[in-house]
Amino acid sequence: MSAAAEPAAIDPRHKRWALGIVAALILISVGTYAYHEYYLYLSVYLWFGFIYGMCLQYGRFCFSSAFRDLFAVGVPRMAVGIMIAIALFGLVGAFVSATGLSTFHAAPSSVHAVIAGFIFGVGMCFSGGCASGSMYKTGEGNMNALLVVLSISVTQAIFVDVGGWMNALVPESWTQSALGKGLPASITVTDGWVDQYLAGYVWDQPVMSFATLFGWTDKSVLGAFVGNLLVGVVLPGAALLAVVYAFWSRRGFMRKRVAAGSARPRWRDELAGYWAMIVGSKRTAIAGLALGIAAGLHMYATQGLRVKFGVRNAGPLLERMGSDFGLSVNGTVFDPGYWYVTTQEAQWVGWVMHKLGWNQLDNIYFGFNNGIPNPLINPADWMSIALFFGAAVMALLHREFKFKTPTLETATWAIIGGALMGIGSRLGLGCNVGAFFVRVSQGDPSGWLFGAGMVGGAYLGVKFFNWWTERRMAQQFA
Repeated sequence: MSAAAEPAAIDPRHKRWALGIVAALILISVGTYAYHEYYLYLSVYLWFGFIYGMCLQYGRFCFSSAFRDLFAVGVPRMAVGIMIAIALFGLVGAFVSATGLSTFHAAPSSVHAVIAGFIFGVGMCFSGGCASGSMYKTGEGNMNALLVVLSISVTQAIFVDVGGWMNALVPESWTQSALGKGLPASITVTDGWVDQYLAGYVWDQPVMSFATLFGWTDKSVLGAFVGNLLVGVVLPGAALLAVVYAFWSRRGFMRKRVAAGSARPRWRDELAGYWAMIVGSKRTAIAGLALGIAAGLHMYATQGLRVKFGVRNAGPLLERMGSDFGLSVNGTVFDPGYWYVTTQEAQWVGWVMHKLGWNQLDNIYFGFNNGIPNPLINPADWMSIALFFGAAVMALLHREFKFKTPTLETATWAIIGGALMGIGSRLGLGCNVGAFFVRVSQGDPSGWLFGAGMVGGAYLGVKFFNWWTERRMAQQFA
């Protein structure tokens, strides 16, 4: 092998930083466990978050990049890789569900998921990164991505507690339905638009999985593997990949076949082209496989510790450790038990706002569902912090870590796009990870609804930016 073909050596300084990060996380895990065994629950989130960060950075796993590449320049690699990753995660999820240890819960399905996905899709194209993509890019040193993460988080914390004039836009049927839910007096439903939207509309929508549509349970073998995996993931995923092949990949593949002297394309050539498109996304597919395995093991580990400690949520563990501030009215905190982003970052902002005097425990999002515990002892927070560090370690080892400061223009788009993603996340009860990637892979129809809206929003966002770029270039040349 020639010297030019040899891989570049790792910078010794980068290697030391990477090892230092890993050593620091080990010390945190060991030290906190020595202080109290309940911290083992938080360390599970920490190390799986670290793995998620490494996988995201390795696979360049960004939904915004996938749609931008597809709609702007006709390159399907990332979009194909994401679909493969969903299928692989779905396979692992089916095994976990069939054993009865899944921590996943389906979301209500209705048109609200499509609308929310559309808003989110526009936002991620404006900002140049989805929620998970912005997080791993932050770990690479991209400060523009950090602005996106902050904008998503601040917007969510504000949006879920907005009332005033927006209450006039709420249908009376939502208000009455919300009041009829019998929520605790501390949750001032009629003071918040999002509260009435959630309790008065979203909670009234059907919750289902593809398994239950066929009359099976999610824990049965038929429900997990046939209903949720085959019908809910593999078949629609294969159909979507066929559409991507027909419109974006087929022409280039067949052009190469003709140039190589092949006759008129036959069905075998079409299958070969379809397969070539799939295997052309190896790096993203490998990352997706690792994500799927990690998320499945995360479910096993979390559920196992819940059984060990005799709890169904981390809230009682925090309370036993004397940290009951910020628990929801139900004594719970956000504790998904699998890969999730955006909610825990919003909790950081909600906690700070509450400390500064803005009551964040009187709404459904924080006060009834997720709480705003101290970030230092919030399990999901440990996952997000470790995700940043996991991405940083992978970037350091691949010579891809570099601090990048935003320009005024990119910072503006980051804040605007992040705000739209924050709104879309709360209307859809999740982001590109929680509302799409995880839900689709676990056989939840609402995930496909959010995804359909996200595709439409991304298409509009890409077209807008094409127009914007051409307009700016024309002005500069003029």
